[in-house]
Parts: sequence; structure tokens; C-alpha cells
Amino acid sequence: MTVGTGTDTDARDAIRGRGAVVAALMLSMALTAVDSTIVSTAVPQIVGSLGGFPIFSWLFSGYLLAATVTLPVYGKLSDTFGRKPVLIAGSVLFLLGSALCALAWNMESLIAFRVVQGLGGGAIQGTVQTLAADLYPLKERPKIQAKLSTVWATSAVAGPALGGLIASCADWRWIFLINLPIGAVALWLIVRHLHEPAREPVARGRVDWPGALAVFACGGVLLTALVQGGVAWAWLSAPSLALFATGLALVAVVVLIERRAAEPIIPGWVWRRRTIAAVNLALGALGLVMVAPTVFLPTYAQSVLGLAPIAAGFVLSVMTLSWPVSAALSQHVYRRIGFRNTAVVGIGAAALILLAFPLLPYPGAAWQPALVMLLLGAALGLFQLPLIVGVQSTVGWAERGTATASILFCRQIGQTLGAALFGAVANGVLSARLGGSGSLDSVARVLDDPGSVADPDRLRRAVDTAVDAVYVGAGCAAVLALLILLLVAPRRFPVLQEPQEADQGSRGEPGQPGSQPDQLSPTRRETDGAP
Repeated sequence: MTVGTGTDTDARDAIRGRGAVVAALMLSMALTAVDSTIVSTAVPQIVGSLGGFPIFSWLFSGYLLAATVTLPVYGKLSDTFGRKPVLIAGSVLFLLGSALCALAWNMESLIAFRVVQGLGGGAIQGTVQTLAADLYPLKERPKIQAKLSTVWATSAVAGPALGGLIASCADWRWIFLINLPIGAVALWLIVRHLHEPAREPVARGRVDWPGALAVFACGGVLLTALVQGGVAWAWLSAPSLALFATGLALVAVVVLIERRAAEPIIPGWVWRRRTIAAVNLALGALGLVMVAPTVFLPTYAQSVLGLAPIAAGFVLSVMTLSWPVSAALSQHVYRRIGFRNTAVVGIGAAALILLAFPLLPYPGAAWQPALVMLLLGAALGLFQLPLIVGVQSTVGWAERGTATASILFCRQIGQTLGAALFGAVANGVLSARLGGSGSLDSVARVLDDPGSVADPDRLRRAVDTAVDAVYVGAGCAAVLALLILLLVAPRRFPVLQEPQEADQGSRGEPGQPGSQPDQLSPTRRETDGAP
């Protein structure tokens, strides 16, 4: 198919062949989403086979670090060389990493191969989201984004169950081998059906490889400090302080290199343009928000409500039912009131829902937190998708990969920061309730066998209070995102008019005759950040 603009024949060919590419994107998204969680329930089998219990947490951290810090690099490369070569390279790296993981001989080698997987996963995540905007015009983008949201949410929730099933019925290595046929199909569809149009030749500067290396090193060091702080070592210990100091020094190196580069990996316009900067910050706050349900709700459901792991997973998974539906319907809202105002409604509702969680009765029934999650998914679908679609629609093809990667990068950084911050909050509250001892993980493990505890109700109430504190923190993060949108984001996003809509430009948006509050002419004006 053809991506981007072209002749009428190109457009007709694009519509006919688009389904195969969308299928490939959904398969690729499913692989990366499942792979970030599928290993969790198979850890006992992996450790039993390979050993290395003290460092097994790097199975998750290594993948997360590699996928996150490479997002800006792949975004810039896709703008420079096109989406297809970057997506193919990322898919090959991901499949190579999967095959190597299945052949791992000890925990160290498995961690190293998970990093290879993560290097491919970063390319897939960013490029799939960018291609979604390339494939569809503005009016149709909610359809593909809703599909990708559904795939991501379903796969992420199903990952642990699938990993446990494979580990119990077969060798754990099949967790990685199963990626190969699915990924091969997606790769074949991409190679066969994704055809980017020829574009006008432009003078390309040299790829900023020093900047890419500096971004990778800086992100890796800081994320390592956040992921391992309070887990592998104390926050104020020498390793933690050394990593943060090194990370800050590398930030200065990145700024110095990027200011001198002709084609920087992280160009300054990402933060100079008010719209993109505001969305970056708002989605960074969303990353903080998402920690409460995804990390702490399963513990709450099992330890406080006494649910089995599958039932606890269901309490979380209801959020994945309402999120994509709300995202798909959000277009009817933002066409009337604009991208920013739609996101304001969504995150405002999310803040109220999160702050209402501590009001649930103790111990309560499972339907109560499930209802909260259902409402939260609907609110966040109304918040996230308009911002992503809005930012992608304010830039042209040559900047879309970088802009998309920047918002995904900030969201992932927010989630990593949130896990560290709220983990410390939960453990602090728990220690205060239990007289200065215990952590959430250790208490949850003890509650798996209530007969071994003299007063299990005291522990359950302590966990309930700790999770309530996390939800209050997540509600504050949602309020922060709301303030960012109100104070930083422009009231109307400066959307670029697409070529296929140029002849309809005078008709305006539905509900606002004769005006286009979220559209500009095809040439960007300097009022990019004007409210």
C-alpha cells in the first residue's frame, strides 16, 4: 500500500491494501505488549532452570530500559529514512532477541537477550503509532488508534496468564519461541504490503550518532537509578547517588551535543512548540497515573479482597473494555470542542475517579473496584487518544516520527518514575501502619497463607491504606495533567490541513459551521503555540 499523499490512484491502492498493513501493525503491537508482561508468571520456572535469582528483576528492567531509551532515536530515524526500514529492522531485532532468549544458558545471557528484544520493541512501539497516523487521515485516526489501544490493553492483561499457562504446560522457552511465527507473519505483511511513496529529495544531514549514543546512555543510567532504587539498593546509598549524579552529567552532555548537531536526535522544536511540550508533560503525568491500577490494584484485589489471581486480573481487565470504546468515540467530542478540551474532560473525570477509590468500603466487594476501573478506562480513553491524534496532526510527515516518539517516551518515563515514587509511598505507609517493618511485596506474600499470621486483618487493613495512598497520589498526578493542559496547552491545536481535505477546508468541523478551530492552512504559521 501507499503511505502518505499521492495521486488518486495511489489513494485507491492505499485503501485496498491498507488492511494487510493494519493487521501487521496489530500483530506487532500485540507481540511487544505481551512480551513486556508474559515473563512475570514464569519466573519460578526460569529461575529453577537457569538460577540467578538475585538478578532476575533485570528480565523486566533490561527490556524496559532498552525499549524506552531508544524511542527518540527510532523516531528521528523514521523521519529521516522512512517508517518501513525502521519497522523492519526493529522487527528483525525483536525476533532475533526472542530466538536468543529461547537459547539462553544462564540468567545473565537471558537478560542480555531481553535487552536485544527491547531494542527491537522500541522501534516497533514508536513506528507502529507513527504509521497509524500516516495510514489514516485525521477523521479516521480514532479507528486505528482504538484498534491499537484494544490490542495493547488486551495483550498486556493477557500476558501474565499466557506466560503461566505456557510455563505450566510446556518448557518456559516456548514463551519466546511463540513470538517467531507470529512475528514472521507480521514481518512478511510489512515487507509485502507496506510501500511508502517516493518523496521529493531533500538534503539529509548526517545522522546524529553521537547524540543517539548520549541519549541512550543518559536514559539508561537514569532509568536504572529509578528502577533499581529502593529495590536493589537504598535510595540514598552510594550506587543510587552515583547513578543519579552520572545521569545528570549525561543530561548536560546530551544538551551540548544536541545543540551543536545539524540534525539532532531530540530536536529543540519538540519542547519549543507549546502544543507538543504540553502533551509531552501531560502524558508523562498519565504514566504516573497508570501505575496505580496496573501495579497496585492486583495486590489490593488479592490481599484485601481475597480474590484468586485470575479474578484479580479481571478486576483490572475491565478497564481495557471501556478504554478503547471511549477512545473510538472521542472523535465525536473533539470535533465539537477541540482536542484540548476533550482531554481536559477526560483527565478531570479520571482525577475524581482516582480520588474516590479510598472511599470504597473495607473490605468491600469485587464489583466496586471493578466499577471504578471501568469508569477510569472510559475517562483515560477520552484523555489520551485526542492528545496523540492532536499532536500527530500538528506536524507533517517529516516530523511525525519524532513527535510521536517524544510523547511515548515521556509517557514511559512517567510510568517508570511513578513505579519508583508510589512504591516508596506504599511501603512508607505500610511500615508506619505496621510499626516500622514490612514492605508491600512481603506482606502480600504473607497474606497468601493467612494461617501463618496471627492477625491477618491488621495486615489487610495496612495494605488497604497503602493502596489508598497510591490512588490519592495518582489522583494528584491527574490533577497535575489537568493543570498542564489548562495552563500550558493552547486552547486550539494548530492542526495542519491534509491534502485530501484541502478542498473541504471552508466547511469547518461538525458543530462549528464556517470555522476550523483545530486546523490551519497546509503551511504552518508562527502562531503554533498561540491560544
